[in-house]
Amino acid sequence: MRASFGSVRDMDARLSRSRPEQGRLYAPDESEFRTDLERIRFATAFSRLADVTQVVASMATGGVVHNRLTHTIKVTAVARAIAVRLIRTQDHTLLHDLGGLDHVVIQAAATAHDLGHPPFGHLGERVLDRLARERFGLADGFEGNAQTFRVLTELEVLGPGDQGLNLTAATRAAVLKYPWACFYYPDPHPTDWPIAPRGAGRSRSKGAAKFSAYLIDLPQMLDALAAFPRLPPGRQTLECSVMDLADDITYSLHDVDDFHRSGVLQFSPVSGEFRSWEHERLALADLDDSELEGARRRPGAGLERLRRHLSSRDAWIFNEDMFATAVGTVGDEFVDGVLATPYDGSMAADRAISGFTSRWIDHLISSVSPDLHPAVRSGYVSMDSQAWHEVSVLKFVNQYFILDRPDLAMFQRGQEQTVEHLVLAFDDWLSDPIDASRAPRRLLDLVNTATNAYQTVAREHPEWLGGTVSDAELARMGRGRGIIDFVSGLTDAQTIAFGARLSGATGLLWSTSL
Repeated sequence: MRASFGSVRDMDARLSRSRPEQGRLYAPDESEFRTDLERIRFATAFSRLADVTQVVASMATGGVVHNRLTHTIKVTAVARAIAVRLIRTQDHTLLHDLGGLDHVVIQAAATAHDLGHPPFGHLGERVLDRLARERFGLADGFEGNAQTFRVLTELEVLGPGDQGLNLTAATRAAVLKYPWACFYYPDPHPTDWPIAPRGAGRSRSKGAAKFSAYLIDLPQMLDALAAFPRLPPGRQTLECSVMDLADDITYSLHDVDDFHRSGVLQFSPVSGEFRSWEHERLALADLDDSELEGARRRPGAGLERLRRHLSSRDAWIFNEDMFATAVGTVGDEFVDGVLATPYDGSMAADRAISGFTSRWIDHLISSVSPDLHPAVRSGYVSMDSQAWHEVSVLKFVNQYFILDRPDLAMFQRGQEQTVEHLVLAFDDWLSDPIDASRAPRRLLDLVNTATNAYQTVAREHPEWLGGTVSDAELARMGRGRGIIDFVSGLTDAQTIAFGARLSGATGLLWSTSL
């Protein structure tokens, strides 16, 4: 077996990270990690991303916007660029000590990282999480990262008799952005650490807000992490850190690109926010939290709230002067350099925004370096402090001027009702003793798969379920998880079409296979 280009681990280390059994598509002279990558690319769950919302659906604006597939493709390109740069410029002994770096593993993880995202973006995630907890009593609810891991290891089908894609431990571990369960693993749980890692803050359910495996998939997580015996509990692998960082960099840039081209992101309010904070930063800093909250959309107040949030949450890296510099840099290069000229569809306008995006991707990639002893809220690779502040400010523009818009909120509330209606309708259908057997075949398969998994947990790890659980409760949990698995695996269009059919709002019958 030859090593793939850029591998910095020895043969023993590579073998320790292999899949339990060689897959049928594996070629002796080809990297097994390349096989992982192709299995993910050929998976139905990957094709589905072409019709899954990133921020807004394509029909919501006249411009061309990213969907989950185009986002994934760009994250993969950025992740590969970071990996290749590290391989070419960093000490290979250091990279080996951090667990190894293979750019194909990173590409596979980046390609897979959003497979678990449900229809309608993060809105779908929120409504499925609420219904999973309240309707079905699933303590770990719904989480997009945990759903991605479940898709890769359980729900996708590689061939007859197979569940999951049978990926190497390296690739499975590289998608574990939050390598803990909502509860119980590791011990002590990250929610109880003196400083919680990023994403592990307590949710309303008292578990971690973000996590990468449901309790029924926890054995698969433990198996993947076992290939990294020196990896501290709760810590991402090096390859996962690269993927996670690439996701952050890509997200911070392509959404502002989208909404500038769509005419949604307007120069005047964005410029007013930036310049007001710069001119009034001392006065804004003197406001107490209640006064700042009362200021609401006063120009400059949004950036001041961001400054305080970063200062309290990320004191390990936050710096007042760097934050001010980042506000000035983004203000000069994006607000004044791009937004000041309205997008008119001309080649000159395209050059302006694409040139900005290209320069900043190169700039942010060049700021990345490995760290043998990272802070709890960081990873084994990170951007330098100045770049970190700049990305935080860019993400603020997206959140404050796009995601918080009332018109978007109204649009999303309608989508939320569609997802909720679908989940409740499927639950009612499966509760019908006469007609339940005519439910979609895949839905019935998923319910059986989930029910069997909960029964296994009840036998082998009853403590994960809080003690003894009745057969009826296990069946209810299995039905809930199966319904959530089914609905989260739909495209936006399928969700709308299924909802219309289940409400009798369409006469269309033969449209898609169930």
